[in-house]
Amino acid sequence: MNGFLSLLPLILIRFGVLNILNKNALKRAAFFTPMIGKEKVALWFYQVSNIFIFLYPFFLKIKTGSYWFYAGLAIYVLGILLCLVSVLDFAKPAENGINLNGLYQVSRNPMYVAYFIYFLGCTVLTQSWILFAILIVFQISAHWIILSEERWCRKEFGQEYISYMNKVRRYI
Repeated sequence: MNGFLSLLPLILIRFGVLNILNKNALKRAAFFTPMIGKEKVALWFYQVSNIFIFLYPFFLKIKTGSYWFYAGLAIYVLGILLCLVSVLDFAKPAENGINLNGLYQVSRNPMYVAYFIYFLGCTVLTQSWILFAILIVFQISAHWIILSEERWCRKEFGQEYISYMNKVRRYI
């Protein structure tokens, strides 16, 4: 089976489900905060790794019949579930726009965590070290994007967001 097929659930959840639930949430999810300094470089790496993480699986096969397949499938399914739940939660922010419900009570960035788990599952399913390397670049650059988002949220939402930051971890 072609590795690209493993990306279809994410595409459907991230764009289809989010669009159905809340068109404004889809726009919010695509919004990049203003970048400064090294964040601009991180955004470039983030965008390039995103392209590769979606194109490279076209050249990969999902390898079935081994322990790696079952481990990858478990990680992949967990990633799908976390993506779905985090998107459902993201679609229902508080009045002021801060997401505080569901998985956002455990992680300030559950979609990023879900993406990492999801793509880790894809990596194990295809047993591709190159896809794993792309995932690491994606995740490191995503961290810088998250830092810029946090700066923007502190400015936009003030003390309420700072209190939220003090209660809820960045990742897990």
